[in-house]
Amino acid sequence: MTYLLFLFFFQSITMGRGARKRDEDSGTEVGEGTDEWVQSKATVKPPDQLDLTDALKEEFTRILTANNPHAPQNIVRYSFKEGTYKLIGFVDQLAVHFTQVGNLIPKDSDEGRRQHYRDELAAGSQESTKVVISETEILEEEEEPKEAEAGSQTDVPIVEASEKVAEEELMTSKQPKERKLTNKFNFSERASQTFNNPLRDRECQMEPPPRTNFSATANQWEIYDAYMEELEKQEKTKEKEKTKTPVAKKMGKMAMRKMTSMESQSDDITKVTQAAKIVERMVNQNTYDDVAQDFKYYEDAADEYRDQEGTLLPLWKFQNDKAKRLAVTGLGLGPSNHRRLFPGTDDFMKQSRGMLLVYSMKNPSFPEYIFSSESGIMCLDMHVDHPYLVVVGHYDGNVAIYNLKKPHSQPSFRSSAKSGKHTDPVWQVRWQKDDMDHNLNFFSVSSDGRIVSWTLVKVRLVHTDVIKLKVEGSTTEGLEGLQIHTVGCGTAFDFHREIDYLFLVGTEEGKIYKCSKSYSSQFLDTYDAHNMAVDAVSWNPYHTKVFMSCSSDWTVKIWDHTIKTPMFIYDLNSAVGDVAWAPYSSTVFAAVTTNGKTHVFDLSINKYEAICNQPVVAKKKNKLTHVQFNPIHPIIIVGDDRGHVTCLKLSPNLRKMPKEKKGQEVQKGPAVEIAKLDKLLNLVREVKTKT
Repeated sequence: MTYLLFLFFFQSITMGRGARKRDEDSGTEVGEGTDEWVQSKATVKPPDQLDLTDALKEEFTRILTANNPHAPQNIVRYSFKEGTYKLIGFVDQLAVHFTQVGNLIPKDSDEGRRQHYRDELAAGSQESTKVVISETEILEEEEEPKEAEAGSQTDVPIVEASEKVAEEELMTSKQPKERKLTNKFNFSERASQTFNNPLRDRECQMEPPPRTNFSATANQWEIYDAYMEELEKQEKTKEKEKTKTPVAKKMGKMAMRKMTSMESQSDDITKVTQAAKIVERMVNQNTYDDVAQDFKYYEDAADEYRDQEGTLLPLWKFQNDKAKRLAVTGLGLGPSNHRRLFPGTDDFMKQSRGMLLVYSMKNPSFPEYIFSSESGIMCLDMHVDHPYLVVVGHYDGNVAIYNLKKPHSQPSFRSSAKSGKHTDPVWQVRWQKDDMDHNLNFFSVSSDGRIVSWTLVKVRLVHTDVIKLKVEGSTTEGLEGLQIHTVGCGTAFDFHREIDYLFLVGTEEGKIYKCSKSYSSQFLDTYDAHNMAVDAVSWNPYHTKVFMSCSSDWTVKIWDHTIKTPMFIYDLNSAVGDVAWAPYSSTVFAAVTTNGKTHVFDLSINKYEAICNQPVVAKKKNKLTHVQFNPIHPIIIVGDDRGHVTCLKLSPNLRKMPKEKKGQEVQKGPAVEIAKLDKLLNLVREVKTKT
């Protein structure tokens, strides 16, 4: 293409010269025509063209350097000499794009000469072997019998021809052949370089370890004094041994023998512990076989003739001699198999000790595990994902975590005064979802007005105060204008099933506060719920707006958290210790009172009174303190103030399911339960608006 353009340009120049000659020859004037041609080439600008300034003609120079633009410039390292972090001045600017290990050796080097010499030796040995083989073949041909030579004359030219061929091959084999060396540089390579991504280095440096300077001098007199002190101690121990009577020596020997015998016995017992447990369960299953049969198969047939009322059938009674006269302060069911009971016991009068007992329904006569504590256990809760972890709250304000997998009776983790323990009894604890770092997390409420979030970080408990309860309208001015608030005493709390940050707190003043984990300075709402201390609050497991509360003022109230007045109020003629929603229905709940009765309500059947009022313990001696539903089986467990836990089975009228209609399927599920409770709440709202 370049060649054609050049020819065209050359021809145009020659043509111009020829034309100029013709013009000169012809005598025509060229000057006039050229002026007109130049004038016709004047530039024409459009009217809307912008006038460019001289600033755009400014040149910007860029200097190429060998510095890497992606190299970090803010790397710091700790200087142990100066004790501070210092910026590193020198940064490696080298960026390696491609590396390859080669095997080429220069011919003039020592290694190249040795390699060439080895190749020549190998080639010479191969040629010598070929020569030896060809000579042996010729000798064999010469030793053939001369009879073959005296044969027919037609064969003579063939033998002579073969001898000539052999001689030629021998001559050619003796001449050395030239060996062609392979050209190691005769190769082609294709390569392409892609865009280099910026390199990122991540580094972290731990805090420097603490350092202390220690210096001491060891003189002869210091060494002498140390030896003299040791000799005095040895002489004193010898004098004490001499003063001991022979009776004391015998007692010491007897104690040593007892210790060794106890250790040997404990070793023998641990070998048969599992077998003994299995045998004990087998014996108990035979002993309580009638109770197990009632638990699985018995249904009260008399419910058909009652007017939508039901009964409770007593099954097992769990008690232990060590827990006598200790009140049941907390109940729980194992989330894995729902056949384990976790009663926490405490003595309110003496406050000397507490116990955590773990029972199995397969062995109601004796607990599976026994954990004792110096302070009374006021509450407990089991982790849903890790059922072997049980958190408890103590009367002295501490919280502790017991691990059922570990045989020792001491808690695995325990709070202390340094780690922010409560100053008053802890009334309730509750496990929550793990935090962002997947650490175990639980909350606690106490009479000191603090709601604390506890996080298990490695091997210690870390606390965070979520909110501090204050009685509204109780601020007083102290010295120098300081405002003094009356602290509210928390007694119970419960967290919302769906809204993670929302929870309710009941107090000794009878008020219920709706709080948030995000706001620690104020409450979302306040309910004037009861005239005495609130003993329990609980969200409905199906309806997100409904919760229930009970108090020592004999009442149980059901609330809509968007309305400040209760939707249902029930007077049970005695202080209510605890309430619990049924897991199978949104309208069924149970309550226990101090007169020894258990009350079961079903709002869809009767909105005004309980459908079951049954005494469980003796009225004058025992008081019921807690109640809990089993999530799978139709049973409830109740605890009293004597350390007894009773298991009761619900009759069919207390756990009614929707009836089947002809040609229609029975509708089940949370949506049906929510609609059922919504219908009742709407009726109550209509009645309230009319009145």
